[in-house]
Amino acid sequence: MRTAVQSLCVILLFHFVASASLNDDYDSDKRYHPRLPDEVEPIKAARNAEQEQTIEYWRNQAKATVEKHVKRKENTNIAKNVIMFLGDGMSIATVALARIHAGGEEKPLYFEEFPYVGMAKTYCVDYQVPDSACTATAYLTGVKGNMDTIGVNAHVQVADCVAGLNRSTHTSSIGQWAIDAGKDAGIVTTARVTHASPAGMYAHTAFRDWENDKYVKDDGCDPALVDDIAEQLVYGETAPKLRVILGGGRREFMDQNLDQDYETGKGGYRSDGRNLINEWLRNGPVGENRTFVWKRSDLMAVDPHRTDRLLGMFEPGHCAYNLDKVEKQLDEEPTLAEMVDKATDILRTNPDGFFLFVEGGRIDHAHHDNRAKYALDETVEFAKAIELARKKFSEEDTLIVVTSDHSHSVSFAGYASRGKDVYSTAGTGKDGLPYMTISYANGPGYKKHVDVDAGVRLDVRQMDTSKSNFVFPAMLPKDSETHGGEDVAVYASGPWSHLFTGSYEQNVLPHMMAYASCIGRGMKACD
Repeated sequence: MRTAVQSLCVILLFHFVASASLNDDYDSDKRYHPRLPDEVEPIKAARNAEQEQTIEYWRNQAKATVEKHVKRKENTNIAKNVIMFLGDGMSIATVALARIHAGGEEKPLYFEEFPYVGMAKTYCVDYQVPDSACTATAYLTGVKGNMDTIGVNAHVQVADCVAGLNRSTHTSSIGQWAIDAGKDAGIVTTARVTHASPAGMYAHTAFRDWENDKYVKDDGCDPALVDDIAEQLVYGETAPKLRVILGGGRREFMDQNLDQDYETGKGGYRSDGRNLINEWLRNGPVGENRTFVWKRSDLMAVDPHRTDRLLGMFEPGHCAYNLDKVEKQLDEEPTLAEMVDKATDILRTNPDGFFLFVEGGRIDHAHHDNRAKYALDETVEFAKAIELARKKFSEEDTLIVVTSDHSHSVSFAGYASRGKDVYSTAGTGKDGLPYMTISYANGPGYKKHVDVDAGVRLDVRQMDTSKSNFVFPAMLPKDSETHGGEDVAVYASGPWSHLFTGSYEQNVLPHMMAYASCIGRGMKACD
């Protein structure tokens, strides 16, 4: 009898504990998936509101997508031309936010409609989360290296004055492969032309910051032995053969005491008394027509058929943000699409084809400052340049690959209603204050949104969020927000674009582009 009573007590206790556990789980579910506020905005009429509430709408949409995929045929033509578009710091979250900003949740950016998508792993040999230097070495030369190094293998440690001089450590870029095959090659960027990403096309250096001789000396190296990146653009193995180079960065080519800048009249950053722009103009063979431009009107006037090589630098530093061009009426600075248009006009004069590297460089810089409006607008401008190129060149003979070098810590979170401005709030925190749809894991936005002394968040409703340079909130303080380490998307259209599906190392990208265009020393489609 006593044993039976004990057993009954155990059973009742089990049911009590189990019931409590279930209630805890239920409460947790409510905590994890809270009821949305009653003031949720209705879906805007422009977003097919009535149709989207029906079963038929979604079934028909899915059916059309399946049919498109079923009818898709692999393009195995040889790629005469290859254009690689690199959105610096263009994470998956950045693409999604830019899409909504540009047209709405359901309206893709132009490159999102490319038929094939893959994922690239971005780590450096020595770091989990990469920078733009080691990634440029990967996606342009096909070899992974160390953080902050460009065009060299992982035997070269950052800022090693000697290791980078060993030519056996140097990697060659797909731009050089194209030139060796009789094609032309070029660079277009909204960053400095000596910055990490474009430098991956032509430079070999143990430190990405060595853009001029002064920075080489500042790090204890001898500029007579260590060629800075600007000097390599003029006298290196690859850069002098590039047909087009467009971007910013005049300051890296002129001495600080020369006071010769075309627009500002000021000096540059060099300390060797040289003007490398003038040296570039004189460096070509006799009879070669080399043209330098520094403003939009001169770029537009360039005759592609009378220009052998074109160098354009439209700012002393990076090109201006597109939003600043509009607000400050910087009419003499070209858009990324305009630079791509002129570059391809020149490159297409080669009957054997070309390779062009295009970087939307300022997406990254805006994220570092937690200025999401700049970043998303730059992403939209990047998409416009891709659309121009895809419509200008046939999918039958031109491969276009769109990707990013690395991610960022930007977050797209909360429970904002459909159609809401992504720059606004997405809900209310436990402190009773609203939080924004866009935030960052770290960066300067921490100090803008937190009362450090009181240890509380500031009320974003009391801030002017309308400014283009508004700084979005960050979780912890840093002067510059960090990159993210997750994979980045790769979008492809044209010959052999089906190769770019799946998950792969970032350094595979140039090898697949080379395969499609029959250049380089690896496998080729024409074999």
